[in-house]
Amino acid sequence: MEPRTLDAQAVTAPARRRRGRAIGLLALRRLGFAVPVLLLVSFALFALAKASPFDPIERYFGVRIIGASPERIARIRENWGVDRPVVEQYLAWLRHAVAGDFGDSLSLRQPVSEVIGDRMGWTVLLVSAGFALALLLGLLLGTVAAWFAGGWLDRAITATSYTLEAAPVFWLGLAALYVFALQLRWLPGGGLTDAGEALGVGQVATHIVLPMSVLAISQAPWFVLFVRQNLLESFSQDHVVGARSRGLSDRRVVLGHALRTSLLPFLTLVGARLPELITGALLVETVFSWPGIARATVDAALNVDFALMGALTVLATAVVLLGNLIADVLYALADPRVGLDG
Repeated sequence: MEPRTLDAQAVTAPARRRRGRAIGLLALRRLGFAVPVLLLVSFALFALAKASPFDPIERYFGVRIIGASPERIARIRENWGVDRPVVEQYLAWLRHAVAGDFGDSLSLRQPVSEVIGDRMGWTVLLVSAGFALALLLGLLLGTVAAWFAGGWLDRAITATSYTLEAAPVFWLGLAALYVFALQLRWLPGGGLTDAGEALGVGQVATHIVLPMSVLAISQAPWFVLFVRQNLLESFSQDHVVGARSRGLSDRRVVLGHALRTSLLPFLTLVGARLPELITGALLVETVFSWPGIARATVDAALNVDFALMGALTVLATAVVLLGNLIADVLYALADPRVGLDG
């Protein structure tokens, strides 16, 4: 018995190493694919900015341009290089961006890197908390709906999920704001702290409840319906039917056999929902005055701040690509049968 165990380990170890190398190569291929995508997105933004009728110099001066001398305006145009060809402008921006310098935000009057750095933590906190809650609701309610398939509880969960799936995120945010902040006054309506209060864990924890819940509720329906459908399909698979034929309880069959199989494609959906999560965060931060990156994106768009808008768009693209890569890697780690040639 002992030599057989050692032989099995000897066979398994090289297979694991080959699998690990294959996953590493998959990650490198995806990262290599991400580079041209990011270059294409950033260049497209420059081309759109160049074709835009908005003049950054006029935007910078505002009404003060009436009293500005032509020599000063011409000097700023030359320093900023706004009259250069778009390719030349883009290459100059790219050299600085690689070094961490994304230019200055005209609307906020500070470097773009500082704008992103000051707001990144709050967006990560909101998105992480909201996404975690959405995953928890999706797994819990999807499992309950499949467990009681055809019953009133299943119909109620499914109908609610389809309704929320079609509801705009901003509508959910405004409804939650009206009910829980204005009418019931259970929770604060926006910001990080109450007026005059110092920034602290208690204040942030209280103020994040509404935006986190709205973001989670806007994302959860897809997970609920996905888990329910995959669980119902897994109930007819051989290993689940065999477990039931051995007399195992429904709880053990669902949680120990069917749900485990259903979680594999669930990982792919997690990566696919990242673009919608970013869009939802943008709207939620705006409704609840949450000082994150998404809120800065809205401000940049309203103020035609191309430097800030371009950096945030490239950052959002990078997050989506990274999320898809993480989902693929997790899927490959969870299921050794998945091919890694793509």
